[in-house]
Amino acid sequence: MTRLITLDDLDPSTLRGARVFMRVDFNVPLEGGQVADTSRIEAALPTIRELVAARAKVVLGSHCGRPKGKVDPALSLRPVASKLWELLESSVRFAEDSVGPAAERVVAELGDGDVCLLENLRFHAGEKANDPAFAEQLAALADVFVGDAFGAAHRAHASVVGVAERVKERAAGRLMAREIEALGGLLNEPRTPFVGILGGAKIDGKIETLQNLLPRLDTLLLGGGMANTFLAARGHDLGRSLVEADRIDTAREILAAAEAAHTEVLLPQDLVVTDDLSEPKQIETVAPDAVGPDMMAVDVGQWTRRAFVAACQGAATLFWNGPLGVFEKPPFDAGTNTVADGLADCQGFTVIGGGETVAAVRRAGVDQAVGHVSTGGGASLELLAGKHLPGVAVLEKAE
Repeated sequence: MTRLITLDDLDPSTLRGARVFMRVDFNVPLEGGQVADTSRIEAALPTIRELVAARAKVVLGSHCGRPKGKVDPALSLRPVASKLWELLESSVRFAEDSVGPAAERVVAELGDGDVCLLENLRFHAGEKANDPAFAEQLAALADVFVGDAFGAAHRAHASVVGVAERVKERAAGRLMAREIEALGGLLNEPRTPFVGILGGAKIDGKIETLQNLLPRLDTLLLGGGMANTFLAARGHDLGRSLVEADRIDTAREILAAAEAAHTEVLLPQDLVVTDDLSEPKQIETVAPDAVGPDMMAVDVGQWTRRAFVAACQGAATLFWNGPLGVFEKPPFDAGTNTVADGLADCQGFTVIGGGETVAAVRRAGVDQAVGHVSTGGGASLELLAGKHLPGVAVLEKAE
């Protein structure tokens, strides 16, 4: 079990008056210069408030989008600073850059308990490259490092790893610690029956997670585009459906491994198919062996939804990552939404990961009934694949 250095391990006197560089994950959707979804900002609030209460000078750093090492005004974190001010109900200063004179000036003017947000870290190519010079510039703004960006923990970037290696004191924030505890519990003697739901478009990116989870799972439910590849591996012709032809052998291997591990695999029993995603003229529900040559599978059907909901409700531990259909195009979000609704009746410990899955659970109004909503889609999959995440490794206690 991963043992992290947490805020509880730091002497309170270490924080008072100290410049604390806190790596957060404010990679939020921006629409019309406004924050469209505040969930990631809200997830960081407990740690920020704790540092403010300890009278630290809080310096927040985050990336947003993919500006490719260049300044992109559309991806500025200024709107995030404004939204954070509103949520924190306290002033938040904004630095026009993440390093250099603009950042140094704002940080130098912070009083004890003050908060500032640096501009998008990825406006500098040195962030993704973990460039030593860029990491040194960031570290020069800090006395203490707090890692609370689990969503970026699988990236060995300057602000995730480089700064932590260059300051004397470091610790995991409350969000990071909670993520590791919840997700780690899925790998370390989870209560049974343990049910996993994996969806999304492709198998790629989930293969190692599947392989690592299979021996632990009692039941595996597969939906979304990736289920098509498994259905194809069982001999079904799925017309124009998304199928990863180069992963059919991989799907067969996973199904064989599941059988060897005595893990029950539930594939869609019926599929919602259509002739066109953008302007459908025909939508029907058919069995996997009855998909027409000009049709494509875009959601799981009603029989499958009932079977998936029943499996979820009987779970003592549940992990779900990935939508079960073309979630972004109603009415092909019905399968995902139905299973999300069903989570409210699951008495076990539930963990949800992945942006679209989280959105479905929130839309269904059952997010408060979920044991843990992970802020990191890719990071959670890599952790569950048994990989050592750079942003976690740098915060681990020495054995």
